[in-house]
Amino acid sequence: MTGRCRFIDMSPEEEQELSKVAYREIMTRYRNQILPGNHPTSRFVSNVAQRIIKVSGLEGLRWEIHVIDSPEKNAFILPGGKVFVFTGILPLAQNKDGLASVLAHEVGHQVARHIAEQNSFGKIIMLVRLLLTFTFGDSLGIGGLVTEFGLAMPYSRKYESEADYIGLLLMSQACFDPGEAKLFWQRMAKAETSSMPQFVSTHPTPKNRSKNIEKWLPEAYENRASSDCESHLGGIYDQFVRHTNYASY
Repeated sequence: MTGRCRFIDMSPEEEQELSKVAYREIMTRYRNQILPGNHPTSRFVSNVAQRIIKVSGLEGLRWEIHVIDSPEKNAFILPGGKVFVFTGILPLAQNKDGLASVLAHEVGHQVARHIAEQNSFGKIIMLVRLLLTFTFGDSLGIGGLVTEFGLAMPYSRKYESEADYIGLLLMSQACFDPGEAKLFWQRMAKAETSSMPQFVSTHPTPKNRSKNIEKWLPEAYENRASSDCESHLGGIYDQFVRHTNYASY
């Protein structure tokens, strides 16, 4: 789908096994703030999420959707389909299409297996850092600076941009309005308090994300127009696998 070659040395099963510890910790930490499944907000979030899951090609995962009553502006999905949405993100989402842009982005990470790639790439970063430290010594922390700013951060931003693109196609195929993704990031830019420049951030700035999404919108609307909004046939995951070259061992 994106045509990017990637290195992954972790199976989906290993990826899901690693996420179990994080899942237990999150459920314990927020156990008194998780809304019941029949709560109106939980049902709203679940309905949006299920539409996106249906077109992702990842329906075989054991999906669980949890809404956490917290002002944090956050949402994420652990490998294996464990979805967490904080109520603090909902005012920024504003409506079902805005929420779809958030959830589709997170599902996009799952489609591209970014967690597995990040863990795999982390081994390369560690090796490079050791080589630099051995060559130059570590009195100035050169190895850490080079690997962090030269490798880790740019790749993290690449994952986010890729998930934005995949998410835009997902939400359009699920018959949500992809234009809301641009509006969501415009609202996020206004709410953003940090002035940290993009080159020292692991995420693209909301402004840059909005610009990228604007470039992809024609393709997204074309994708929406050609989608069967009744049956949601054809998973994004299958398309992604067909167009991706994995390097693994």
